[in-house]
Amino acid sequence: HVWWKLTEPAEATDLDRLCRLRGEIALKVGGDTHFRSAHQPIRVPGTVYHKGGLARLVQIREATELEVDLAEMAERVADMPPMAGVGMASAEPREKPAIDDVLVNPVHEGGADDWSRFEGASAAIGYFLRLVHEGRISLDEGWTAICGYNAAMLRPSWPLDRLKRETNRLWELHIKRHGPPLVRLDSTAPAQTDLPTFTLGALLDDTSPMPDDIIGPRVLTPGGLLVLGGAPKVGKSDLLIALLVHMAAGVPFLGFTPPRPLRIFYLQAEIQYHYLRERMQQIGLPPELIAAARDNLIVTPKLRMLLDAEGSARVAEAIRAAFPDEPLDILCIDPIRNLFDGGPEGGGENDNAAMMFFLKDRVEVLRDHVNPDCGVILVHHTKKLSKHQVKEDPFLALSGASALRGFYTTGLILHRPEEDSTQRRLEIELRNGPALPAKLVDKLDGEWVEINPMNERLVRSEVGAKYDAERDRKRDVILSLLLDEAAEGRLYTINQFAEAFENKAGLGGKDSIRDRIAVQATKGAIKFIRDGAPYGLGPSRSRFGYLCVEGMVMPTGGEEVDPATGEVTPASVAVLPTHYKSPQTGALLEVENPNVWVYPEGERP
Repeated sequence: HVWWKLTEPAEATDLDRLCRLRGEIALKVGGDTHFRSAHQPIRVPGTVYHKGGLARLVQIREATELEVDLAEMAERVADMPPMAGVGMASAEPREKPAIDDVLVNPVHEGGADDWSRFEGASAAIGYFLRLVHEGRISLDEGWTAICGYNAAMLRPSWPLDRLKRETNRLWELHIKRHGPPLVRLDSTAPAQTDLPTFTLGALLDDTSPMPDDIIGPRVLTPGGLLVLGGAPKVGKSDLLIALLVHMAAGVPFLGFTPPRPLRIFYLQAEIQYHYLRERMQQIGLPPELIAAARDNLIVTPKLRMLLDAEGSARVAEAIRAAFPDEPLDILCIDPIRNLFDGGPEGGGENDNAAMMFFLKDRVEVLRDHVNPDCGVILVHHTKKLSKHQVKEDPFLALSGASALRGFYTTGLILHRPEEDSTQRRLEIELRNGPALPAKLVDKLDGEWVEINPMNERLVRSEVGAKYDAERDRKRDVILSLLLDEAAEGRLYTINQFAEAFENKAGLGGKDSIRDRIAVQATKGAIKFIRDGAPYGLGPSRSRFGYLCVEGMVMPTGGEEVDPATGEVTPASVAVLPTHYKSPQTGALLEVENPNVWVYPEGERP
């Protein structure tokens, strides 16, 4: 038997509630349901209890100091589960309230609402603890939300010590059932209470040493972000691996210098394990350099995950396991596209808001969690631009939202200036230091090297000679085609010739043909005819007009008779230029004497 000692008499509705609660408890523990009656006799300690032919002394076995009011008792009874095997559920079973209703509807003591305060508090606590366990909010944010629910929805509110006990109990139970939590990464950077400001004098007077570059000169600074962009298959991942290996060994690479061997975590999501190890084993670097870098560079195989809350926690844990004693120097993410998380709105990498969410709420938070001073390298793809656009501003080629370009401290773009060349050009943009000139690089004998543009032929004389021969061949083919076509009565503008002979006679695409014509016009091998009327053609809409080469003739449609032999041949007329391209300015100038073909000094073939 369980007895309650009342602190005050139970009357009217309180008495009815008390009897109902006694019966409810009896039902759930498989006891006597007649306890619903207020007239059920109570045994007094010290008396003898007779039942079933047995006599027993009534005595108190255990007494507790637990004290609850009637309203709280009603809540506890409502949430009391039936005893396994003997108990029965409540005569009026109720479904658990929906969490959407619990979070917005106040609940009062005494069981006056659709659910009790205990039910509401348990549901709300469980809801917020699940968010914490899934890594969607931090533990502090979860406790703040629980306290907010307690203050706003429980009437009256629970004491904080009781709320804390219940929260801890449910948290331990949830971990026991579902395993360790995935704790959300929160920035460890100190919160700024005041906006930091400095006078001009303070900045001028501060002569303390500048922090050491992670990669010099000012290529990657403490807390900085470097973006490496390039088209697919241009070799950016191969260049990046070589760079990371050199930095991990503390050895300069293409003029980029580390202060010491760096600890690097390379989070790559493109190459599977076996092909990754094959690529690493094919690195054409000295054995002593590989030995110095083998423990400082940690690489992941291809990952099937996003850098969301769960992915960030997994990466942070992997970094801590890889470098338990020393802080990380460089975190490299390759590529952005495969790990991109645009946030709750689900935006893509072309969305500025989604890109800012990824950079600030994912990349920066992860960096601040592992080491606020470490540098970050992001690898990104580029979109297709014309060669002129790439030449004017190569960093416009970065794919996706423009927010990325305004966020990084260093930008690197790897591209091929010439489609038929293996040489790449590495464009460099620095925000934290003086500008660096672009580098011409190539991979020779398995190793990346920087090529001096002034002495290129000293490095690749044989290949350069082949390229020269190919350009000469294209020149001869173009001049020959123009002569042959004119003999058939056809003249062409630059664009029409490029379109007509694209991918014919080994000339390549339209752009390549136009480039070759422009070069030969500058060298004087090709000139122009602005007025085609003498040759039966209308005026050209092209800026330069029709193409003309030395010795060009066109048929007139008539015939000529040789007075000596009487031989009849088709009549023809010489095609003479009217304008030429200035080799200095590129302007279109008039020809002084069309009958004399003049080449610029030193350009006559």
